Amino acid sequence: MTIAAAFLALLDVAPRHGYEMKRAYDRHFARERPLHYGQVYATLSRLLKNGLIEVAGVEPGSGPDRKRYAITESGVADVQRWLDEPEDPAAYLNNALFMKVVSALLTGRSANAVLDAQRLAHLRAMRELTRRKLSGDLTDQLICDHALMHLEADMRWLELTVARLDALSARVRA
Repeated sequence: MTIAAAFLALLDVAPRHGYEMKRAYDRHFARERPLHYGQVYATLSRLLKNGLIEVAGVEPGSGPDRKRYAITESGVADVQRWLDEPEDPAAYLNNALFMKVVSALLTGRSANAVLDAQRLAHLRAMRELTRRKLSGDLTDQLICDHALMHLEADMRWLELTVARLDALSARVRA
């Protein structure tokens, strides 16, 4: 998801100041990686320039005047286009982990060590996500389920690759 698309969706709900945009975005989409204010205002500036939002008012504050942003009709149409278009189901055909396994085989290093280290990293991540899921609200549970299912698929691939490592090694060296 792009930050710009999320901002448009948030503004489709109600006009907001930049600070309110950041708080809403962080709360709904980026609990682990909050946005920097520079990113917020750069995105708002780009949306304004592209005619997808407008300044709906300026209010004096303790510092600079605070602009309230609102979505335009073009912005509403953009949100709808974004929601209607399915996300690309990433095929992972140029996966960094696969490249590491093949590179280890090519260079005579241990592909098993690469796979074991990755399995441990996945297990740590899965334990942390499970803890977060158990103590989180519904949105935390859903995003954690999504991440856990992807990690489970990766774990299945790791096991399959270990089972086929001898054949892969022979093919790579040929």
